[in-house]
Amino acid sequence: MAITHTHKGKNLKLHKAFKSPSWGMDTVLVTDTWDYVSLWLKRNKKGDAQFYWEQAKSFYEATKILPKTSAPLTAYYCFLNASKCLLTVKGIAFDKRHGVSGWSKLGRVSLSKEIVKLQNKGVLAELCRYYGETINKNTYSIKDIFFNLPFIHRAYHLTFTSEQPLFLPISNPEYVHAPGSKKSWFTATLDQHYVHGQTASLLPPTFEKDAGDNTCYRVRRKKRFNWTRGAVNVESNLANLTNYHQDTRKHVFYIHGPMRLWYLKRNKRNLTGFIERHSVPLIFCAMHRLSELARYTPNYLVKHFDSQHNWLLSEFIQTSPLQFIDEISSEITGQEFMVPGRANR
Repeated sequence: MAITHTHKGKNLKLHKAFKSPSWGMDTVLVTDTWDYVSLWLKRNKKGDAQFYWEQAKSFYEATKILPKTSAPLTAYYCFLNASKCLLTVKGIAFDKRHGVSGWSKLGRVSLSKEIVKLQNKGVLAELCRYYGETINKNTYSIKDIFFNLPFIHRAYHLTFTSEQPLFLPISNPEYVHAPGSKKSWFTATLDQHYVHGQTASLLPPTFEKDAGDNTCYRVRRKKRFNWTRGAVNVESNLANLTNYHQDTRKHVFYIHGPMRLWYLKRNKRNLTGFIERHSVPLIFCAMHRLSELARYTPNYLVKHFDSQHNWLLSEFIQTSPLQFIDEISSEITGQEFMVPGRANR
C-alpha cells in the first residue's frame, strides 16, 4: 500500500498553484480573494503589481453589473491586468501589447468561426511561457477553447451533444511513495461512473491504472520522483516535488467552487479540438475575442446570443472571471483558496 507524503504535518495533495505552491500551508478560506491578495502584495512590497491588481478588481466589479453583451470588454481588461500583476510579481518582463488577435470567418454565426491567434510577444505570450508553453502564432477557434475548459464542460456537452467528454473526474489526488522506497508518484481515484472496458484507453499516455489497488479504479503517473526521508533533505525533496507537480498539473485541472473538484484531461487520441494549454491562457484568448466583438461589432455578438450556443456563451462570460482570478490568486501567492463551508474531494 502506497504511503502519502507529509510536510508540516499535512498530507501532500495536488495543489492549485501550478508553479510555486507553498507546500504544507493551511488553505485560505475567503469568499473572494481580492482583499487577501491586495494585502499580500502590500506586505511583500509589490507596489507596481498592486496597481495592476486594483485595476483588475475595478474591471471585475464593473463586469458584474454589465449586460452580457458588454461584460466581455471589462472582463477581458480584468484578465489583462491580473496577468500583468502575476508577471510583475514573478519578475517577468513583458511587452505591453496584448499578444493575441482575432477575427470572424465568413458565414453563419458559429463559435467555430470565431478565431484567435497567439502572438510571439505581449502579455499573453509571457503568460503562456510562465506555464511552460511554447508560442508559434497558434490559432484556435472559440469552440475548441470552450471544449478544453473544464468549468464549462457540462454546458459545452449539453450544447454539442454528439461530442465525447474530455475531462474525467478524480478524487483524492495526492503524492505517495512505496514503503521503504524513495520512489514517489502522483495518484488519484477515478470516478466510478467513468470506469468501463475502455477506460484504460482514455488515460493520458503518461498515466496508467494502479493494478495493486482492487478497492477502486486508481490512476497514477508512470513517471516517478525522488523523496528521501530525513529532515536534512526537506528543501531537496520539495524542489523535486515542485518540478514533478508542474508536469502533473499539465494533465490535471480544477473547477473553482465550494468543493475541491479535480479532473484528469483524457488523451487526445481520436479527438478533434484538443489543445495542450493551461486553462488560464485559454480563458484569456477567448475573452479577448469576445471583447473585440463587444467593442467593435456588438450587433454581431448579439447574434451569438440568438443561436443554439447562447447558454454556453453566457456560462463562460459569467463563470470565467471567478475561475481566472482564483487561479491567478494561487499563482501570485502560492496558496490555495476555498469558499468557507467547503467540502473536500
